[in-house]
Amino acid sequence: MRYPLTLTVNGQAHQLDADADRTLLQLLRADLGLTGTKEGCDDSECGACMVLVDGRPVNSCCYLALQTSGREVVTVEGLANGTELGALQRAFLEEGGVQCGYCTPGMLISATALLRSNPTPSDDDIRQALAGNLCRCTGYNKIVAAVRRAAGNTT
Repeated sequence: MRYPLTLTVNGQAHQLDADADRTLLQLLRADLGLTGTKEGCDDSECGACMVLVDGRPVNSCCYLALQTSGREVVTVEGLANGTELGALQRAFLEEGGVQCGYCTPGMLISATALLRSNPTPSDDDIRQALAGNLCRCTGYNKIVAAVRRAAGNTT
């Protein structure tokens, strides 16, 4: 059975119908064509599917689309300023915090949530905020450096 769903994604309002068991990840990728959000483990373990829902990071693979009714969702695509990368995205590139790129969208979303709540985080704060995001390539040091750079924090 399909249910009506109204939500805002990256500042754009959407009205559609969704099955009760459809995940937010499925809706974003298949219905809205926002493929920056990745499916990794499909079990809320890796963070590749992380998005912001009302400013809070959630794993969209295990979050029902219908739970977003009337809410604001931000995906990695929503972090850019039009065609220009956002400060955090630029910092990831400049610090070499991107290798295969599969975890990057989730890392960017988690880091965005951190910097919105704590604009000058310590390295420990950054590592704790990114604890739900797994990366097999970088060893995390360059990712932490990128978040620190975006925060303007050199300590």
